[in-house]
Amino acid sequence: MRAVIVKEAGGPEVLQLEEVEDPRAGPGEVRVRVRAAGVNRADLLQRMGLYPAPRGVRQDVLGMEFAGEVESLGVGSDGWKVGDRVMGIAPGAAQAELVVAHERMLLRIPDALDFAAAAAVPEAFLTAHDALYRQGSLAPGEAVLVHAAGSGVGTAAVQLAAAGGSRTIGTSRSPRKLEHARELGLGHGLVVERGAGFSKAVRELTGGEGVRLIADFVGGPYLDENLRSLAVGGRLVVIGLLGGAKAEIDLSRLMTARLHVMGTTLRSRAPEEKMAVTQAFARQGLPLLAAGKIRAIVDRVLPASEVRAAHELLAKNDTFGKLVLAF
Repeated sequence: MRAVIVKEAGGPEVLQLEEVEDPRAGPGEVRVRVRAAGVNRADLLQRMGLYPAPRGVRQDVLGMEFAGEVESLGVGSDGWKVGDRVMGIAPGAAQAELVVAHERMLLRIPDALDFAAAAAVPEAFLTAHDALYRQGSLAPGEAVLVHAAGSGVGTAAVQLAAAGGSRTIGTSRSPRKLEHARELGLGHGLVVERGAGFSKAVRELTGGEGVRLIADFVGGPYLDENLRSLAVGGRLVVIGLLGGAKAEIDLSRLMTARLHVMGTTLRSRAPEEKMAVTQAFARQGLPLLAAGKIRAIVDRVLPASEVRAAHELLAKNDTFGKLVLAF
């Protein structure tokens, strides 16, 4: 099969599309003929040698999400049949013509979605759904602040929160991205430069109360302003570290406002946990996707042979939604 290969750490120039050995489906697993695969910032970090795949996963093949058709079944796999259209997350090696996944890690692709749109769903929507509801306990009517609202996970979080009846505020450095996000259900958009304050505006938009939940992809530079933006008893879920991992924290603010700060990532979790995340989205998010109440946001689709260009585009931070490779 053809796969996106990284033979050594470096820039986009180290990426190659090469023939490698086909993977085999083990007990309870399914082998999928990949038609499209999403490109994520984690792929850029792995390419640079900064974010290795979990132990036991091929380190030289990129890719954390895919969409395609069931090609074969491992022993004991009975939840799917050959030809079923499926999508899912993977710990790695998904940017290839074939990928192997546990049968409980797969989601059925709604009829209205093509493979490119489906490939933009798993990583963004499972991450956002888990952060908002399983980790952040977001309830209808609560106000939520979503940073990087034009990113893949950001657009998913905005849509899920709006569909769930929450009031949404989003930030971005790009007014254009905020305008697009409003079309997805974003209630209020704030143009924010890194290091600039946003808590005053958040307080004003919430009548002085603050938001009940923040989904943060930026990290260190936003920590103090995040804490100032939270309502009493509010929750901060850190999903990404685009701005850096280090920050000072005022513990007295945590104490007096009874704030909760937590972090989350999907890739390093145990398979059983990722199955639970997948099945939770299958129950609660997939019906919304099938009904068109939420949708995959694809900035553009590139052939797998242009993976270098995909990495360059994503690094520029000019995309709205996801970049997808077609196989």
